[in-house]
Amino acid sequence: MTGKLDGKIAVITGGSTGIGLATAQKFVAEGAYVFITGRRQAELDKAKALIGKNVTAVKGDVAKLEDLDRLYETVAREKGKFDILVANAAIADQAPTAEATPEHFAKVFDINVRGAFFTVQKGLTHLKDGGAVVAIASIVQYKGFPGAAVYSGSKGAVRAFVRTWAAEFKDRGIRVNAISPGPIETPMFNGLLDSSPAGSDAVRAQFTAMVPLGRLGRPEDIAEAALYLASDASAFVTGFDLIVDGGITQL
Repeated sequence: MTGKLDGKIAVITGGSTGIGLATAQKFVAEGAYVFITGRRQAELDKAKALIGKNVTAVKGDVAKLEDLDRLYETVAREKGKFDILVANAAIADQAPTAEATPEHFAKVFDINVRGAFFTVQKGLTHLKDGGAVVAIASIVQYKGFPGAAVYSGSKGAVRAFVRTWAAEFKDRGIRVNAISPGPIETPMFNGLLDSSPAGSDAVRAQFTAMVPLGRLGRPEDIAEAALYLASDASAFVTGFDLIVDGGITQL
């Protein structure tokens, strides 16, 4: 049976848990070889075991340019050029605007904005003409969630990057698109719930009640969207933000 990504090489940052891991698993199931990154070696080892085949795990932090250089050196050494880049690595630290510190701002923007930008910039040398870039944004750029000002700004920046990159890379045939997830059951999301003063069960119920489809999203929901944007199924799609949120922003 032919996979939708047969023979493709993909790089997925933040690929050790959550959306990144589900995307790596989906891509491999569809015939791709994947390179995944993460900051914690133990989580990378678990992810590699779960994916099972056709995967290289590279420890690294997207906020550190030397780690990105090492990632792409590994890709070039093992596979030469690659076809698909999923810029997924991010954090979701929250703080009300009145209480946000410069350290909080710098931490979020270093990973979510600077990290995403240089992940793409440094990958361009090795990304094949006709390739695909998928950047993970968030619906927080469209909705006002108290405490998420810095995170929202970081994801709005990612969306803005995607428009410009789509225009800049079109002559190489590289398509660039974003995905904006709603509330997705990931370790990062669950960590936010656990830190809420209202209690994780109460906040989970609040988020679920917001979703017209009546459930929280699963990492696999975003992986399916990433597969669409990475494959030939979306050959005439670029500069787009695919919102996968169960209808929160639409109804």
